[in-house]
Amino acid sequence: MFTLKPIATVKNDRKEIADDFWGEVISVIELDSDIDERSLDGIESFSHVEVFYVFDRVSDDKVEYGARHPRNNQDWPEIGIFAQRGKNRPNKLGATIVKVLKHEGRLLTVVGLDAIDGTPVVDLKPVMKEFLPREEVFQPNWSSELMADYWK
Repeated sequence: MFTLKPIATVKNDRKEIADDFWGEVISVIELDSDIDERSLDGIESFSHVEVFYVFDRVSDDKVEYGARHPRNNQDWPEIGIFAQRGKNRPNKLGATIVKVLKHEGRLLTVVGLDAIDGTPVVDLKPVMKEFLPREEVFQPNWSSELMADYWK
């Protein structure tokens, strides 16, 4: 067992859990008061940051440990929870690469974060080309269908 302590909180206009239309969402990631604001120094020199956060509103009885149809869509194959990016994961962790818009003190403003208002953030990492895939990325057709409206 281990414990993760939030370092920040997401502030935005998305109050309800939703599956689509995250592309234009502007969020402010506000560092917790016990985190030194200098921990963000230099973050604005990167175009993108990876945000790691907790799906804190997923109840334990909704957590999936096996396989399911993504979004419960019977037209898509039943696959394991680790072969999809659903929120009902065993450790309730999410990760998204977002565009950095601005950094001021304890505040980091980003666009494209698919986390609702009040979501706890557990880590931030700058996106570096060298950590992106060096090979072509491929995926099954159902996942492209699922993501069709996600970033609109």
